[in-house]
Amino acid sequence: MPSPALQQMGKRPMGQRIKEWVTDFRRQWEIQSMVIPGIIFMIVFCYIPIYGLTIAFKNYTVIDTLSSAPWVGLDNFRIILSDKYFWDSVINTLGISFLKLAIGFVIPIILGIMIYELNRGRFKKIVQTISYLPHFLSWIVLGGMLITWFSTSGLFNQLLLELGLISKPSNILLDAGKYWWIATLSDIWKEAGWGTILYLAVMSKIDPTYYEAARIDGASRIRQIWNITLPNMKMIISLNLILTVSGLLGSNLDQTLVLMNSQNREKAEVINSYVYRMGMTQGDFSYATAVGLGVSIVSVILLVAANKITSKLNDNQSVL
Repeated sequence: MPSPALQQMGKRPMGQRIKEWVTDFRRQWEIQSMVIPGIIFMIVFCYIPIYGLTIAFKNYTVIDTLSSAPWVGLDNFRIILSDKYFWDSVINTLGISFLKLAIGFVIPIILGIMIYELNRGRFKKIVQTISYLPHFLSWIVLGGMLITWFSTSGLFNQLLLELGLISKPSNILLDAGKYWWIATLSDIWKEAGWGTILYLAVMSKIDPTYYEAARIDGASRIRQIWNITLPNMKMIISLNLILTVSGLLGSNLDQTLVLMNSQNREKAEVINSYVYRMGMTQGDFSYATAVGLGVSIVSVILLVAANKITSKLNDNQSVL
């Protein structure tokens, strides 16, 4: 039996908690056992491969095994700190990701509210379908379309010529100075509609009597959105912000591999494509793993920081 002091504190001894867990598992073994395949999957494909991170501290080559490769300590991390091309990829990653965060995070919220405010009917369904469609196209397909449109004889140049905005066509994807905006706007075009799904789901659960009461009080549509819709979306906006911030350093790979070329590489190379190039095409697995490990650590720090900041905005209530 637990001591009175522990009972008073609401705490139970470890032995009692294990006994209760075993009792609950036996009583619900049919349901509980459904979790076991998921746990095995996580152990085999998520936790056992973590051992491979040790090659970040070794001089690993294809003729070595994980255990036979010689240890080099933090040498790979010292090389990273003095690698100009790595820091160029960091600047490009942060530049593109912050543009996507500043513009691409807000647009799905606005688009979701606009779709929600449309009257029920076929037009609303058509708008939703058109906005979702680009998400289902891979970057291979979308990249091919963009390369064609932005070519010298492509749709974009022809349109600008017809409008008199340019006098001579040029291949826009070969202009490194424009790549950040191309990456940002093409990503928004692909994902903005899909990003509205969670917001529309939350808005559909808002009690309609709130809006009726606001209309009786004479509130305009903008005032209803500001005082009713947005406050009810606060938690899901916070959750999406946390996930977006934590992924700032780990995105853009598919898009970069499709749109990057020898002319725009200096502005298009991001951390993930740099890791891919160093590891898969140049065979420097230890260096690539060290970069990936560093990015993962920074991403976890960003996740915790974003969660702390959003919890302050939600009356100290964390969404994670």
